[in-house]
Amino acid sequence: MTSLPDRQAIWRLTMQKDTKNNGPEAEYQALLQIGELKPDADQARAVAVLEQLYRELIDYPEIGSQRSSFSFKKWWSAGFLRWSNKAQYARKGIYLYGGVGRGKSMLMDLFFSVAPITAKRRAHFHEFMLDIHARLKERHELSAQKRAQRGKNANDEDPIPLIARQIANESTLLCFDELQVTDIADAMVLTRLFTELFALGVIVIATSNRPPDDLYKNGLNRQRFLPFIAQIKEKLKIVPLDGPNDYRYNRLKGAETYYSPINSESTAQLSATFFRLTDRRVEDRAKVPSEELKVQGRTLFVPKAARGVAVFSFKRLCANPLGSADYLAIARTYHTVIIVAIPQFNEQNNDEAKRFVTLIDALYEHGVKFLCSAAAPPQSLYLGSDVSFEFERTISRLMEMQSEKYLTKGHGKTIVDEQT
Repeated sequence: MTSLPDRQAIWRLTMQKDTKNNGPEAEYQALLQIGELKPDADQARAVAVLEQLYRELIDYPEIGSQRSSFSFKKWWSAGFLRWSNKAQYARKGIYLYGGVGRGKSMLMDLFFSVAPITAKRRAHFHEFMLDIHARLKERHELSAQKRAQRGKNANDEDPIPLIARQIANESTLLCFDELQVTDIADAMVLTRLFTELFALGVIVIATSNRPPDDLYKNGLNRQRFLPFIAQIKEKLKIVPLDGPNDYRYNRLKGAETYYSPINSESTAQLSATFFRLTDRRVEDRAKVPSEELKVQGRTLFVPKAARGVAVFSFKRLCANPLGSADYLAIARTYHTVIIVAIPQFNEQNNDEAKRFVTLIDALYEHGVKFLCSAAAPPQSLYLGSDVSFEFERTISRLMEMQSEKYLTKGHGKTIVDEQT
């Protein structure tokens, strides 16, 4: 097979049998036996590391249990004295990195499904950072209220340790998909936040297209981000995953990515590609979930999304007053974006054309796979004159985004990144 089992398939597989003594190694072998996966030496080595961590976590005390009398006996037997020195008792997490489509997310989901910890959270890293910034905003608002009540001389409590304790009490195990940093606001927060989380004993597993040393490469004030990279290398086992099977590209191989004109056939082809990319059955069309992204305090609705693939109508993205922040949020969250019914542009819809230019720039700069149906080929998509100069770049990028070179690069990577 050329596809990866989705999270629901992994969950079904693990729930069919007694998983008390079945760690990720047993589940991985089961997927090989039923033909869901191909033999892959890199994956096998990564699974061995995941299996070791699984065994180490069987009696690992859950952080939130310190406040629960119900689980006090278990917590004590698991090592209260050692827990008082968390740095010694904490286990090393795992950082899985490698090219696109190598099975990083699948292996992390496999581990998450059998992890012997109740308090656990699996999230896309961008989603996690949005949550952190929302908590920071809430804390700043509370501090402002306290200053108003107590006067200007009231001391503000550092919000980072408070937020770290909140997260640790909620989740002893954190699993992050697609860890990447492109925003200076994220870079400034990460080092301090994870210093606190690691000190509290939180176990982290992360996937990324990049090795730690390439995170936030060429970013603004990157020297202030280097301590976070040092933390990753100290607290997580770095495991490369770059085997011969590019499952994601195999699912796109042979499929068109740009369909023109807009008709029932192009719509059907895009739909079939979506289900192939997400390992879902066409019969389950009605069960494909929607999602919401938080963008600068607003909610951006995603009509259909699964396994990092999002589907939008052109009207939703470009006829509405969205901007670069919205498009960047989409580009960071989804490795593949499908847009249906892109019209031909002229002077009458210049505003939509300008938004489309901004959208394609965001997707291109983040290496997002782009599939669409359009009223005309890229070279004939814009017939106006007002934004013809800007649209020349868009035409060039639309052409490049159909190339094998573009389709095989990792999410979040630009051509410039790969040349440096």
